[in-house]
Amino acid sequence: MAPRPARRRVAVIGTGAIVTGSHLSALAAHADRTELVAAVDVDPVRLDAFRAQVPGDIAGYASTGAMLDAVRPDLVLIGTPPALHREQTVAALKAGAWVLCEKPLCLSLAEYDDIAAAEEASGAYASVIFQHRYGSGAAHARALIRSGELGAPLVAHCQTTWHRDAAYYAVPWRGRWATEGGGPTMGHGIHQYDLLLHLLGPWAEIRAMASRLVHDTESEDVSTALVRFGSGALATVVNSVLSPDEVSRIRVDCADATVELTHLYGHRNADWSYTPARHVRPERAAAWGGPAADVPSSHAAQLGAVLDAWDAGTRPPGSGPEARATLEFAAALYKAAFTGRPVRAGEVVAGDPFHSAMHGDHPDWAPEGRA
Repeated sequence: MAPRPARRRVAVIGTGAIVTGSHLSALAAHADRTELVAAVDVDPVRLDAFRAQVPGDIAGYASTGAMLDAVRPDLVLIGTPPALHREQTVAALKAGAWVLCEKPLCLSLAEYDDIAAAEEASGAYASVIFQHRYGSGAAHARALIRSGELGAPLVAHCQTTWHRDAAYYAVPWRGRWATEGGGPTMGHGIHQYDLLLHLLGPWAEIRAMASRLVHDTESEDVSTALVRFGSGALATVVNSVLSPDEVSRIRVDCADATVELTHLYGHRNADWSYTPARHVRPERAAAWGGPAADVPSSHAAQLGAVLDAWDAGTRPPGSGPEARATLEFAAALYKAAFTGRPVRAGEVVAGDPFHSAMHGDHPDWAPEGRA
């Protein structure tokens, strides 16, 4: 029997709510495979409070550079505001650490190119948190759809209709291109359409609209899109922070069945349903069933997948082409919405204004002084 790999030495950057909640829970779920050794936060009071609540005497640092120099962790978990993600991810990669970063991994495809170059130079990997891909329900649905068991995917709907009030946008970095990268297209709906891409595969063409209907922000507070996938399937995508009745939903109508997921911030097996077409025999539909295990979508599920990849010596899920594809979808949605014309996959490349910023320097959307 091969020896069990040593526990990975983990550092966290940022000690706010997402880290104290989801990331600490994930580390606890994998306590036999990870060891928290350090934390970074610019706020010393918050940092001390975090260190007091976690087991052991972990080291505390005011800067990412100081921590990386002193600790040399194996894995870095990043839970800071989006504008800091690229710089912190690249620094961790250069120090030889793997990275698991909150979404978005960075604010543009140009910033992603920096991360890809740092990966190539270091041999380490950076994954973005898209926890809705993980868990037993998503894995089961993807296997059924991709195998053709449900027939060809034909029509899909992806809905993130949430509600955020003025107090939410009073946080200085929210709603600004330079610090958040966009509105609900980047910060909220990205989880659902990432899962849609995971289920259906590459997209081919997108048409879109976006607007600021309520909030006094630089970026949009709602966007809608029509998407043609490489398979020929057509989909709608809605990203909103204006919706009092909050729901997250994906529906895929295949030739032989409808697959539907309805939840809010996370899903279990029971949140998925399969409705067979009239021509499908009952015994065939019964075989679709549900997975024996009920693993919820979570940071813990994704961290487990990253650790499994590390043990196997393979690229972790949620990194490389997978991470880039979702960011490219966001850039293409913004370009389609702001220019009023369809955008094809692969079109947003270096030299395109939407490659360097999600607002594309559009005069109606770029921050003051940019366009």
